[in-house]
Amino acid sequence: MAFSVSKKKPKVVSSKKIELESSSNHCCSSSCSILLRIIYKIPTAIILLLLIFIWSSSTTIISGKIVHLCVSSRKLNDLYCLSAGTQPKLEVSILDNTTTFDGNVELKKENVLDKQVVHEKSTSFVVSTITNHANVEVKKQNGSNAELVFNTSAIANVEMKKDNVVDQHDVGDDSDPSFRDSFGHEGAHNDELEKAMKMVNEQLQLHRSWQSDKYNKKGCVGNGIYVYDLPTKFNNDLVGQCGDMVPWMNFCKYFTNEGLGEPIPKLGKAWYRTHQYSLEPIFHARVLKHPCRVHNENEAKLFYVPFYGGLDILRWHFKNVSNDVKDSLGLELMKWLEKQRPWGRNSGKDHVFVLGKISWDFRRKENSWGTRFLELEQMQNPTKLLIERQPWHVNDIGIPHPTYFHPHSDQDIISWQTKIISSYRKHLVSFAGAARPDAPENIRSILINQCTSVDDQDCQFLDCNSGGCSQPESVIELFMESEFCLQPPGDSPTRKSVFDSLVSGCIPVLFDSFTAFYQYPWHLPEDHAKYSVFIDQKVVRQMEVNVVEVLMKISKKERDDMRRFIVYELLPGLVYGDTDSQFEKFQDSFSITMSNLLEKVSTLKQS
Repeated sequence: MAFSVSKKKPKVVSSKKIELESSSNHCCSSSCSILLRIIYKIPTAIILLLLIFIWSSSTTIISGKIVHLCVSSRKLNDLYCLSAGTQPKLEVSILDNTTTFDGNVELKKENVLDKQVVHEKSTSFVVSTITNHANVEVKKQNGSNAELVFNTSAIANVEMKKDNVVDQHDVGDDSDPSFRDSFGHEGAHNDELEKAMKMVNEQLQLHRSWQSDKYNKKGCVGNGIYVYDLPTKFNNDLVGQCGDMVPWMNFCKYFTNEGLGEPIPKLGKAWYRTHQYSLEPIFHARVLKHPCRVHNENEAKLFYVPFYGGLDILRWHFKNVSNDVKDSLGLELMKWLEKQRPWGRNSGKDHVFVLGKISWDFRRKENSWGTRFLELEQMQNPTKLLIERQPWHVNDIGIPHPTYFHPHSDQDIISWQTKIISSYRKHLVSFAGAARPDAPENIRSILINQCTSVDDQDCQFLDCNSGGCSQPESVIELFMESEFCLQPPGDSPTRKSVFDSLVSGCIPVLFDSFTAFYQYPWHLPEDHAKYSVFIDQKVVRQMEVNVVEVLMKISKKERDDMRRFIVYELLPGLVYGDTDSQFEKFQDSFSITMSNLLEKVSTLKQS
């Protein structure tokens, strides 16, 4: 439903209407009088029918303190949304370029998505129009981190992409093509590139210096972990909005079993339909049961803030709200934390946040996607654990994407290791993904062509555009049957699919150093040749190599050695155990992370 405020002058009554009124005065017959009454009532009937049609084609969405009323139809190329605050003085939109029409109502305009906004001072309502987008391609990532493409006329100009936006100063190493490919600085000066690359490597070495397993052996004396009891609006209430997060599906099924999702009996008792954005509730549930958890803040060394910032981003992505709305919950959290005594003691340096989306989503620049949560001054000191880190922020630390495998015990891990090490791998290469025809720099189409031009025995392609990746069983079974799994970048350098392939014993083939090498220093070794194959995406893009042919030249012994390292050395530390998991022989991803965090905060000088 769209409202508008018009500055046009009142229309002059037409001469035809005057003539009609004049003729009515001279109409003597009763039939003429009845005809005139019908003519006068036609506009009212039309308006009534129009209102009924608009009401029947509208959708009402309630999200927290915001109510959205959206209207669309086959005749309307645009989606019209009314977003209203349910409380007085609730800010709903960023406002500028103001033209005042009276004392209460102002017309505001925003440049984001061609929105036209009307803002009322007293109750804060917004009327928005998103124009000229009838056919929409909505791209989302499913559980295997492969893309599904949907066409819809009910969502206007919504493209679920994560932009890798960085400052002009954020440059990589010219000798490393992934810096140029991922961040677009091919023409930067060599000195600047070398300086940036040196900084990234120094940060990774610092991260590795915090690796320690002594806390697992030493116990919890002096190593207390305090979990803030946040107001539920910062975590559980966000999960409660799961049915409203994504227009084409109910997200709630992914948050059952404390974030693990629904079980997958076909793969085994430790397998669940875990969504790639479920890390926040999974980690929260594990910390609550950590043996070093303390309830007295004075006994704590590490402070965990269970804010579900990724879900906060996701809930607004398909709703026409301003950046102020997107940022509001994070700002509220900062105000809440600043009132807590532990926060001020070390300026947040001994605090940790676990965020289940990539760092760029929390560092909004020019685009309208995401929030500015990690750009806040208060968020520079705490440690941020993310599924993809920003390489130039030392307190951003990458930890693995959650996979579908959540073992409960050492035996669950051993049984799975035994199964995949002996798995018959009938495909040399496989790729589960989708082409990116709108992204000419992306190498996926080239890889698909190279894969599909050979026999299935040499390369098997699972097309996610056709829904082939919607079932985790299909993806995991393909990876278990493959020697190598192609892992080109998607919307960002990292892919959940990298971890799915490693857990399946499939050697990942990487094309961008930022996909793994510069991301996960606590969980992947510095010598990446032990567990992966790297092929520069630039030479693939320039058609200088055939990837399948390159992989054919790797001997069986080399493949077997890499697989044994992946299965026996890496795999246990890449998965998140279930909520009640008990490990004696192994450390899972969560245990490694918590031990290293305690080592990191132990280096702080207490003020």
